[in-house]
Amino acid sequence: MSGIRGKGGTGAPGARGGGLLVAGTTSDAGKSVVTAGICRWLARKGVSVAPFKAQNMSLNSFVTREGAEIGRAQAMQAAAARVEPSALMNPVLLKPGGDRSSQVVLLGKPVGEMSARGYFGKSGAPSSGESPYAGGREALLGTVTECLEELRRTHDAVICEGAGSPAEINLRRTDIVNLGLARAAGLPVVVVGDIDRGGVFASFFGTTALLSAADQRHVAAYLVNKFRGDVSLLEPGLEMLRDLTGRPTVGVLPFAHGLGIDEEDGLRVSLRGAVRESVVAPPYGADVLRVAVAAVPLMSNFTDVDALAAEPGVIVRFVDRPEELADADLVVLPGTRGTVRALEWLRERGLAEAIARRAAEGRPVLGICGGFQALGERIEDEVESKAGTVAGLGLLPVRVRFAAEKTLARPVGEALGERVAGYEIHHGVAELLDGADEPFLDGCRVGSVWGTHWHGSLESDGFRRAFLRRVADAAGRAFVPAPDTRFGELREEQLDRLGDLIEEHADTDALLRLIEEGVPDGLPFVPPGAPGGTA
Repeated sequence: MSGIRGKGGTGAPGARGGGLLVAGTTSDAGKSVVTAGICRWLARKGVSVAPFKAQNMSLNSFVTREGAEIGRAQAMQAAAARVEPSALMNPVLLKPGGDRSSQVVLLGKPVGEMSARGYFGKSGAPSSGESPYAGGREALLGTVTECLEELRRTHDAVICEGAGSPAEINLRRTDIVNLGLARAAGLPVVVVGDIDRGGVFASFFGTTALLSAADQRHVAAYLVNKFRGDVSLLEPGLEMLRDLTGRPTVGVLPFAHGLGIDEEDGLRVSLRGAVRESVVAPPYGADVLRVAVAAVPLMSNFTDVDALAAEPGVIVRFVDRPEELADADLVVLPGTRGTVRALEWLRERGLAEAIARRAAEGRPVLGICGGFQALGERIEDEVESKAGTVAGLGLLPVRVRFAAEKTLARPVGEALGERVAGYEIHHGVAELLDGADEPFLDGCRVGSVWGTHWHGSLESDGFRRAFLRRVADAAGRAFVPAPDTRFGELREEQLDRLGDLIEEHADTDALLRLIEEGVPDGLPFVPPGAPGGTA
């Protein structure tokens, strides 16, 4: 065995690991899961591997041990690779604050807000005194490639994830995450297509044919995702695609239900439907527990409720109408990038009044991060919404002032007699006033209303079970948490499933050759190519 097949992460001076870019014909084609699957497959082979995404747009983020904020998808991929997540794995994170602007997080730290036109439209380096992102995406290419090269110096292989489609010809000039990165770093590209949507052959061909000749030289292979049925019926089409493009298909992955991994851009749920990963197992006790999650605008880290959905007998739904709270045993106000906007939404829809009635009746409500802030008495916000002083729901004795500096932390503590670990990502600073029945992590409880800034706390198994027992008691339900549900083990099982998909349904020898040897020679040009002047 040669190359990464036997290196095992020696980290020799001057050594440079192999690399691969996983692109997609569309958003949600499966880039995140394929990247994670390749990482887990390689890690199981003893290969030192790391994930990488140059630029991510997501409201689902995570805090690394060094206090850096990165996309949750990259944290999940790091877990698949069995390495500690770091800011190097996601140097640019964009957190939307509305339809036209995003907070820019550079190397794990927020550096300011920028409009889409400013970020995607600017070119050239920043002038003296400007912030590091002021030159737009082109100015970030150096930072991005330096992070990738550092990972390649310290790992046998780096598996990169693209964003959207590489054939977004309107954005190609300033691209740093798809072919712009592949050309800068000399990476081969595997393009993933979602056959469940239909038109996968046209998508593969059209994606390639819209690229310039220089870009096409990096597109080495295709991979079909979410296939249902007999693969032999697909094979003639794959051969015709190879004849048309000169590129092989290196795998046909079957449609897999309930993978339960952290995706980046959109909900894995219908906003008025059940969480897809909810366990179908019967309840451990006599009753189920029903959890309603308010689908607030700019919802962030909705993955907080995944641990609830993993419990047998807990049914988690996202809702947007007050009548949908009627049969809920627990209402969750999740995190949001727009606390003031979320409050307006809750009031406009009648949800604020319904939640207040629940609290008066002693029925459980949990607020997490922005949801915790909304439950307080008052919010002073000159940072996020710039709305000034806004009245909260008044259900917790808390006043919140938004600070310019973001809190990024990985706290550990105790609640309900159990150890709890979590992570914090917020600008709001909470002042706890008199009147709380008891402290709750960094927040408090009043009656059946609970609030904390800590994301991820429900992943702590003992604490989650203790909390659900309190909820069941308050709701009058004969619900008993299963004593053997271990969320961390469930996540590991799901990551192994991703590795199995690659190992069993992809041409792993072909993938290894691409990772080790780089861009193949002699890949033909597929006309017509990019429009004039596009990279």
